[in-house]
Amino acid sequence: IWKGLIVVTSGEAPVVVVLSGSMEPAFKRGDILFLMGGSTGPLKAGDIVVFKVKGRDIPIVHRVMEIHVKPNGKSRILTKGDNNPVDDRGLYHAGQLWLSQSDVIGRATGYLPYVGMVTITLTDYPYLKYLLVGLMCLFVLTGREEE
Repeated sequence: IWKGLIVVTSGEAPVVVVLSGSMEPAFKRGDILFLMGGSTGPLKAGDIVVFKVKGRDIPIVHRVMEIHVKPNGKSRILTKGDNNPVDDRGLYHAGQLWLSQSDVIGRATGYLPYVGMVTITLTDYPYLKYLLVGLMCLFVLTGREEE
């Protein structure tokens, strides 16, 4: 299913979970965003994008504030979280002032509120994963098949 979604959305990640409150009130922590890759047309100011920064493993969900298209057709993109006081230049790789189109994973096209809290909770409290696996094993071992 995941590979099929990647093909349909033309991006490396068809869905992401919002991990912080930097995009409130538009999106809250735990919302799941549906992404589309480059097939939805050129980016414009106001679009909500997910991008990766060199040296960081976790993608960032923020709004495009400025976009400049160079004569060669390449874009320079500046982003900012709606709930942040300043733009994202402090988050970019050292010395990087703009994102390029290749840094952008996708553009948000829809969302499901709070559904991603399960993922966040299991990441924040890893012992819960073991507890859930243990409970499932217990149910399998103690469950009886009715004949």
